[in-house]
Amino acid sequence: MKVIFKKIFILIFLVLFVFNLISAKEKLSLFFYKQEIKDALKDMCDAFSKENPDITIETEMVPNDSITVLKTRLASGRAPDIIQLQSYNQVFEFAKAGYLLDISKERVISKVIKSSKAAVTYNGKVYALPMDFAGIGIIYNKKIFKKYGLQPPTTYRELRRVCSTLKKNGITPFAGLLKANWSAGHFITLLHGTLTGSTDKTMKWINKMNSGKGSWADPVDVDTLFSIMDFYKQNMESNAVEMDWNEQQAAFASEKAAMMVQGLWSYGAAIGTNPKLDCGFIPFPATNNKRDTKFYADVDSTFAISATSSPSKIKAAKKFLDWLSTKQGIKMWTEKCKLTSTFKGADMSALDAPFNDLMSSVNKNGAYIWEFSIYPVAVFEDAAKNGAQAYFFGQESKEDVIRYIDELWRKEVGK
Repeated sequence: MKVIFKKIFILIFLVLFVFNLISAKEKLSLFFYKQEIKDALKDMCDAFSKENPDITIETEMVPNDSITVLKTRLASGRAPDIIQLQSYNQVFEFAKAGYLLDISKERVISKVIKSSKAAVTYNGKVYALPMDFAGIGIIYNKKIFKKYGLQPPTTYRELRRVCSTLKKNGITPFAGLLKANWSAGHFITLLHGTLTGSTDKTMKWINKMNSGKGSWADPVDVDTLFSIMDFYKQNMESNAVEMDWNEQQAAFASEKAAMMVQGLWSYGAAIGTNPKLDCGFIPFPATNNKRDTKFYADVDSTFAISATSSPSKIKAAKKFLDWLSTKQGIKMWTEKCKLTSTFKGADMSALDAPFNDLMSSVNKNGAYIWEFSIYPVAVFEDAAKNGAQAYFFGQESKEDVIRYIDELWRKEVGK
């Protein structure tokens, strides 16, 4: 009888032990929008979990209208534990609403370069970890350019000549991506930021808009801006309005198109399809003054922690953010995700020539700040992105787009 009781006791002990092991395992949810790092980010989470077997991370990608989806989740109390956000206003709005954890005193924040902190600092507190510095411009095929004796354009006039030569030789100048509204939003704000000019001019205009007294049309010649949008569409495939991310990458990777206006996140996807591509990266020239031709570049993605997660999940999430700053975390971010790093002294030697094109240009000529990141979130998500796409589709006029942006901006700042 004693033997039976002893066996039952041991069995109960083992069951409780196993139960405790299972319950002690923390499961985090990571919400992100960068579709080009889908597989690489999962690999990073798996590598982190291998070092921290008590923590697993489940990733969820929402590439289009991610902020709308995220707002619904947050409002219904279903906040992801770790949230990938674009810099500036996305971070600021969610921090203001109380959704993000203050991580100002976390050790990982001391490891990022000083200039990257402004993009994640709201009311003097840091609410997200800046991850990469990115630029939006023209990724071009060097082999095609060399074949037709073309030089990378430094003015809008030169760009028009390049496109004319390419079309005469049966090459599509720009791989299209008009089905995705985020790409249209990036392009229209790139033009607006370039034509507005310096950071000081942009911020003065932003402040005027936030006071409810300005218009999106104020700092630029809107006829010039929309004529460039027309030119851009005219130099894409005839079915560009039907082309999504995969179609754009396929057109560029197969060398049917010589250029694509994108961030370097797209370069990583393209060479993943065709490793033999030889590419360069240049700013989009929107004027005929070479001095105006600078990259539209700034801190891009960030990782924030939900302020409503449980204490144990917050502790685990902080551990993941700290792991991102380790040698392995940085190596996987730069080599697998093909993104620059904001961490001090990060080794970026694994990154290809286009990344060096970006950083050398920014260091030499400066850059235009990502003004879309400073718009009220709803203005970029609903008005700029959808307005630009509707214009490309021929559904809205330039006056409609401007009125849409102005009205929503006044509504947002009047809340």
